[in-house]
Amino acid sequence: MSHPSFVSPDLIRQRFSKAMSDMYREEVPLYGALMELVEQTNRHVLESDPQIARQLNSTGEIQRLDLERHGAIRVGTAAELATLARLFAVMGMQPVGYYDLTPAGVPVHSTAFRAVHEAALQVSPFRVFTSLLRLELIEDLELRAFAQSVLDKRSIFTPKALNLIDRAETEGGLTEPEAQDFVEQALETFRWHHSATVTAEQYQKLSAQHRLIADVVAFKGPHINHLTPRTLDIDIVQAQMPAHGITPKAVIEGPPRRQCPILLRQTSFKALDEPVAFTDQAETRGSHSARFGEIEQRGAALTPKGRALYDRLLNAARDELGDFPNEGNAARYNALMTQHFSEFPDTVEGMRLQELAYFRYFVTEKGVGAPALKSLSLEDLLSDGYLRVEPLVYEDFLPVSAAGIFQSNLGDAAQTHYGEHSNRQAFEQALGRSTIDELGLYAETQRRSIEECFATLR
Repeated sequence: MSHPSFVSPDLIRQRFSKAMSDMYREEVPLYGALMELVEQTNRHVLESDPQIARQLNSTGEIQRLDLERHGAIRVGTAAELATLARLFAVMGMQPVGYYDLTPAGVPVHSTAFRAVHEAALQVSPFRVFTSLLRLELIEDLELRAFAQSVLDKRSIFTPKALNLIDRAETEGGLTEPEAQDFVEQALETFRWHHSATVTAEQYQKLSAQHRLIADVVAFKGPHINHLTPRTLDIDIVQAQMPAHGITPKAVIEGPPRRQCPILLRQTSFKALDEPVAFTDQAETRGSHSARFGEIEQRGAALTPKGRALYDRLLNAARDELGDFPNEGNAARYNALMTQHFSEFPDTVEGMRLQELAYFRYFVTEKGVGAPALKSLSLEDLLSDGYLRVEPLVYEDFLPVSAAGIFQSNLGDAAQTHYGEHSNRQAFEQALGRSTIDELGLYAETQRRSIEECFATLR
């Protein structure tokens, strides 16, 4: 039980998410333009599609829509990752899922820090996709040792942030003044730094190995590299971006457009080219590109059976395309995706009957107070109108999609082939704990909703 004078971790997370969004809007002006476009699109969808408005209102998602953000950050050492896990824990965020991006040529493995209970997610669905650099994949041993030495010298957390993390762990929470200080101090870890910690030549060597390696190693801290709002129609946003002075990437990552969205679809504008002062260039400045803007549309969380079908159809479309999706083949890729995904049921009932997605169950007005319903089966309660279902929102990320976003913003030249180097055990050892199985979380939420319905019924 939490202490009455402590601020809820969910509220600290909500405040931190807003502070992060305000900071990023100042640092990346295009993010502000993107936010305005997303807000306009969401208003349009809610006004023109009563069914979506009804669904969001009935599930409570409407309250969280404007708050919804996910960020992404990359750290360089096990110690940085472990401390970041402690920082996120103060905000009620736990590591969910393991993502290996090396098959896509990105030398990191990752997890998503987020809230894990549906009630906490309603307060703030803020997520941070957190990647750890795989230094062991740098083939040049001298460069690898140099990168390690640079990372070992830096401290990415303020002393006060570390003290507040200690206090939250020791005392069981933070008071109101401490929570305010914590948000301010924690934000510094995610702030952009125009000054590099290496020379221009050292930066070029790191970048030549992989641009993401330079992004992680060459700066004082692991700046947030994108912050993502949630839209209700990503195709409208993609089409409207050029009119708002934003150049979108060639294709929307994830599944094709559907009546019943599944998993996650995302797009972005290309990384900004930003001025950087290297340690040997006090007057003349170099440049670095890493930070970009991203937008996402979230759909239903899929069961293991649904994920297997999704993976098979996605791979079939990409195999037939025979290339990495790009500007030249975008139309053909979209057509292939639509063609192959016609096999995936596109109705709520179709997905539910084939057990392809997870759902939340609700008692209807008809079911409230109706007598002798507990003896009926779940299917009977649904077919007789005493219960209804809504798809559970997918709260996590797509490994292939995340890698695609990284690559499209790092440039095609950044695609290095590392082969199969997945090492979940090493990642969790660095993290200091096991990551949580996201599918288990969805199954638990679905189970709880069914139990709550039967507890309500007479």
